[in-house]
Amino acid sequence: MASVRRHLAELSRRGLLRGATGLAGLAALGPALGQRAMAQGAWPRNPFTLGVAAGDPMPDGFVIWTRLAPEPLAPDGGMPPLAVEVAWQVAEDPGFARIVAQGQAMARPELAHSVHVELEGLQPQRPYFYRFLLGGQSSPGGQARTAPAPQAAASLRLVTAGCQHYEHGLFTAWRHIAQEEVDLVFHYGDFIYEYSARPVGAVSGGRSTVRSHAGGETFSLAEYRARHAQYRLDPDLAAASAAHAFAVTFDDHEVANNWTGGIGGRGEAGLEFDLRKAAAFQAWYEHMPVRRTAWPEGPRITAHRRLAYGRHVALHLLDTRGHRDDQPCGDGTKPPCAEVFRADAQVLGPAQEAWLLDGAATSGATWQVLAQQVPMFARAFPNGAIAMDKWDGYPAARARLLHGLRDRGVANTVVLSGDVHSAYAATIAAEPEGPPLATEFTATSISSDGDGSEQRRGTAALLAANPHIAFHNNRRGYALHQFGGDRCATVFRAVPFVSSPGAPVEDRGRFVVEAGAPLLHSA
Repeated sequence: MASVRRHLAELSRRGLLRGATGLAGLAALGPALGQRAMAQGAWPRNPFTLGVAAGDPMPDGFVIWTRLAPEPLAPDGGMPPLAVEVAWQVAEDPGFARIVAQGQAMARPELAHSVHVELEGLQPQRPYFYRFLLGGQSSPGGQARTAPAPQAAASLRLVTAGCQHYEHGLFTAWRHIAQEEVDLVFHYGDFIYEYSARPVGAVSGGRSTVRSHAGGETFSLAEYRARHAQYRLDPDLAAASAAHAFAVTFDDHEVANNWTGGIGGRGEAGLEFDLRKAAAFQAWYEHMPVRRTAWPEGPRITAHRRLAYGRHVALHLLDTRGHRDDQPCGDGTKPPCAEVFRADAQVLGPAQEAWLLDGAATSGATWQVLAQQVPMFARAFPNGAIAMDKWDGYPAARARLLHGLRDRGVANTVVLSGDVHSAYAATIAAEPEGPPLATEFTATSISSDGDGSEQRRGTAALLAANPHIAFHNNRRGYALHQFGGDRCATVFRAVPFVSSPGAPVEDRGRFVVEAGAPLLHSA
């Protein structure tokens, strides 16, 4: 614990807990900072090493992001402590011959010289191309699609992906995602892993370290920034980030393994953990294509939000970490203790749960898509154990949510999840032996747990004990979904290895859910 305090010593409680007030103050200081902005002459080094990204599409625009970092792993990315004015352009063509919007944005040292531009005034349901310019240097070009108009009868092609442990393998799946024809990528979380570096070739938990993190475990703002920068430097992730719009959420490793609410995975709490969360959330905001509404207020962040895709899809992006009770029974995978069955168990928290139920009931969309982190479907192991960190550890919260949707007349609920480093397709019931009220598609990891295998040890027994689970695969990869007016079709795609480059992408399972019936059919 002393090492934690040492790492946290550089953090100012006053500075990190300033939250939205601090962001407003930065905006107010714009003119003064602008006077000190660096000259816009020739820029000697490439400031766009971390690439570009776009996010949270609406019918008239989306967010475009970059971060200036000529030396991405150096303190402050190699940037001086001065504000820098960056130009941006949006065009109808990749050659930028037909520019439809352009402007200037200030990259401030207080936000690691990150840039978030919230575009407006674009046309719905069409691709646009964007880039940033600084001192004769151009960023890589990015592409993103706007959402359809509110009543458009448009389908949505969506990728679900996440869990990208840098040390466990290459991000080859992201290269394949970059080549998919999709409207949006849902990144469910674990964009980074906070662990200390292990030497290449070291074996832990049966997994060999393929490439190494830079530095020790992340505690401070500077350390979280450097870890995000290392991940952003990966060329396959950079290619996918430039190719599609993203809707990003976070899971546990953006902060610390298995954290919930105000409690860290190793029991940290109080000011010490608040400071760590504040640092982690600020670094996450600085490296994600999210709107200003996601700016953290110190250790608190409002990450849940809703994206509409025409009249067929309401995408509810959820936070299953920040408002959750501590895991029951001391966490882990074990037979349930009495604490599992407490009636007031919380995963989303009362405010977010009410927001979700009210929004789903009034959206009018064909599909209510719950884009969240940990599996919601029941997964009882043959020895009677359950995973306490998943919705299984909070059955009352699961039942309350599913009953709330049903009682409000909400149909066609599809849950998207990840976290467990395996792919699953399953139906979800509110109670054992109850009727299915929703369907779920759990994407496997991009690289976490290494090459993997077709099945885990004990998979046959797990499936026999859980007949509502229709599919399981333990390779790395992602899930591709298409939501239309009458059906949702999902393909599970996998790469056979991540320990070396060049893995092809292969289909492992195909499923269809028909509107009006929460049942899975092989396709």
